[in-house]
Order: sequence, then C-alpha cells, then structure tokens
Amino acid sequence: MTEYRVIIPARYASTRLPGKPLLDIAGKPMIQRVYEQACLSGAKEVVVATDDIRIEEAARSFGANVVMTRVDHESGTDRLQEVVSKLSLADDDIVVNVQGDEPLIPPQVIDQVAQNLAGSNAGISTLSEPIESIDTVFDPNAVKVVADASGYALYFSRAPIPFSRDTYEAATRSGSLPVHMPVQRHIGIYGYRVALLHNFVRWGSCPLEKTECLEQLRAMWHGVKIHVEQAAVKPPAGVDTQQDLDRVRALFAG
Repeated sequence: MTEYRVIIPARYASTRLPGKPLLDIAGKPMIQRVYEQACLSGAKEVVVATDDIRIEEAARSFGANVVMTRVDHESGTDRLQEVVSKLSLADDDIVVNVQGDEPLIPPQVIDQVAQNLAGSNAGISTLSEPIESIDTVFDPNAVKVVADASGYALYFSRAPIPFSRDTYEAATRSGSLPVHMPVQRHIGIYGYRVALLHNFVRWGSCPLEKTECLEQLRAMWHGVKIHVEQAAVKPPAGVDTQQDLDRVRALFAG
C-alpha cells in the first residue's frame, strides 16, 4: 500500500457561502464530514490546513491534526507547500489535496490518486470522468482534460477539448453527444510529490495559467508530467452554493 498523507485546505472566506467549512451537515460541520471521509482512506495521516482560528478550534474539537497557515496565499497549492514545509516532509513523500467542501468524497478516489502517483514518474496525479452532456462540453466552469496513451495529461482547458470539427455542430443542434466521444472532465483532486510543491511556489504564475485560470498549467509549462486516470468511483459534486448544501443535507437526512 502506498504511504501518503492527506491535506485538507479549509478557508473561512467564501463569496457564495461564508464560513463554508463550519456549515452544519446533519449535526457536524462540513470540515468534519470531509475529514471523516479522508480518514476512511489508506492515508498515513490526515491534516486540516487553515488560516482561521474558528476552523482550527472546530477541527481540534473532533480530534483532527491542524496546521495553521498564512492568510495571504494566492492559491491552495501555495498553502499546501507551507504545510509540507511545516511538517518537514521529504521531497519524495506523497500528499493528496482533498478540498474542504467535499463531504461525500469517496475514500477510493483518494487512494487511487496516491497509488497512481506512486506508480508513475509524474510530479502530480489527478482524475477525470467522461462527459455525457454537450452543455458540459461547452461549459467553461467544467475543466476538460486530454491525455496521451500512457495516461499523462496533454492539456487542461475550460474550452471544449478535443474539439470535434465534424460532430460538435450537429451535437449542439441535437443536444446530445455522439456515443464514445472521448471527452473527459477533470476532477479536482490532486496527488503531489513534495519536491514538486516546493518548485511550484518558486516558479510563479505562467501565461497559460493566467489565461485559463488553471494552476496545473503552471506545472505543465515547466515540463512536469501530470498523470490522469478515470476515477474508479464517480465523486459526488462538492458544495459551492446553497443549493449544493441543501442537496447534501437532504442526502444525510434521507
């Protein structure tokens, strides 16, 4: 079994759902739901990373390990790098970033990301799932990814990739994708080698990252391989809006 750690970044500030990590889901704060799912994985350790004392106090109350971070990080990856530094992890150690708004994340996909990274020569690993809706293909909020025959990412984009010159016009009219269209949506869970995180923060943003607003393009810009595999279990959507929160609460109540 691959040895790895899970880090759960949790910020209090949220434009659409302020205090999101502490919102109640069936008697427990959301961050606790995420933490408990992560603890069901094969991770050696699960750590909550936050810059807010309210989240720190809540996490410690249910027994979580907590690392306090600076408040001025520009990205979640920068926050991860601070955490691995404070934990004095070795360059070849593996950490998996689990978002703090994923209370239903399947433990299997956490293990999958870690194992895929350990079994490859990539610096980052992540997952994807097939896209079945033509609307999702053209939705800029749904990040698409294409990979090579060995499972290494060729590119991530908010645009429809690969672009089917001969079929997308007809698919748009019909409202459905052709069968076996190889379009994959990126799932935002990452495994990292610690050395990659240290390099990532030193590089600074690149033109592709700024254009697409996708951090992983910074790594690709500098020649880092990213391993992509279709998720073994389809992860439920995270919580970004009040509607998402109501949906998750109903699942726990039901």
